[in-house]
Amino acid sequence: MIYLLLYPLYTTHIIFNVLKYISFRTISATLTALLISFILGPWLIKKLKELHLGQRVREDVPARHQEKQGTPTMGGSLIIIAVIGSTLLWSNLRNTYVWLILFISISFALLGFIDDYKKEKGGKGVSGRWKMVFQGAIALVGGGLLFTCSDFVPQLTFPFFKNLRPDLGVLYLLLIIVVLVGASNAVNLTDGLDGLAIGPVMITAGTFALFTYLVGNHKFAHYLQIPFVRGCGELSIFCGAIVGAGLGFLWFNAYPAQVFMGDIGSLSLGGALGMVAVISKQEILLAIVGGIFVIEALSVIIQVGVFKLKRRRVFMMAPLHHHFELKGWAEPKIIVRFWIIAIILGLIAISTLKLR
Repeated sequence: MIYLLLYPLYTTHIIFNVLKYISFRTISATLTALLISFILGPWLIKKLKELHLGQRVREDVPARHQEKQGTPTMGGSLIIIAVIGSTLLWSNLRNTYVWLILFISISFALLGFIDDYKKEKGGKGVSGRWKMVFQGAIALVGGGLLFTCSDFVPQLTFPFFKNLRPDLGVLYLLLIIVVLVGASNAVNLTDGLDGLAIGPVMITAGTFALFTYLVGNHKFAHYLQIPFVRGCGELSIFCGAIVGAGLGFLWFNAYPAQVFMGDIGSLSLGGALGMVAVISKQEILLAIVGGIFVIEALSVIIQVGVFKLKRRRVFMMAPLHHHFELKGWAEPKIIVRFWIIAIILGLIAISTLKLR
């Protein structure tokens, strides 16, 4: 909005020329989202308490989680408001990818809101089967819209291999569904300790802010031998907004948390990051930089699969962070160590730019 309103004035006042730079608008979006989070955070937490939308702790989690009973949830709405508001302010709203990523974010957020609301009213939330159906439907619509973009090419890119780009054709739609549903659920599973999920989310978003900028710049893409996607650079602003909103949310979500993210935040952030990876042709890279989410999801799959086959458990409890809790690790130690791993994975992902 600011870009469309003020950038044309650069012919009159040279200061407005700065708005043409995606890097400037990305930093501005990050700071704007952070400011929105700081301003709205206390009010939102107070309102959630007034509405009695507190966390219902399951009985099968470590006992010390019982003390978190009643902590306001649906705090992810703060992140979504900050991200959407900041993106609308600083992005070029003529860019198709901006509207596509906002559609995915809002759709997954609505699904998460329904799930959270049903849980807080004493129900079990949306069943796992129906949740997957709705997630798949949103991903399918998003993928279909992406196919209508004139510059879209359904090729899969592999890190470390510059010339390996198989054209999947219509099967690419299946890949989009797998990436979006997988990323959405993986972030959701990781959101089990105070501040645990938002740290890797910010690291992943920050990494993709760099990649989307490079992918959207023809000179950089050619030099680094990565796919060039015209207009993808605008998604750097969206990723920057996630970083800013995440920092603001972490202020209230850090141990001991004043508010929890809830499905409204985890499902939408995971789905959005998945769509950013798809648009920028870096789907496999998402599995690297988002390795924490992959490990958490795999721990659940392995635990369930082995138990069904052999009636025994591989981990003391799944997702993996609960396993370390039961081994006696303090909650802050688990959180910080997972963040450290996420930073290392982010650096590995960035290194693939030159290792091709």
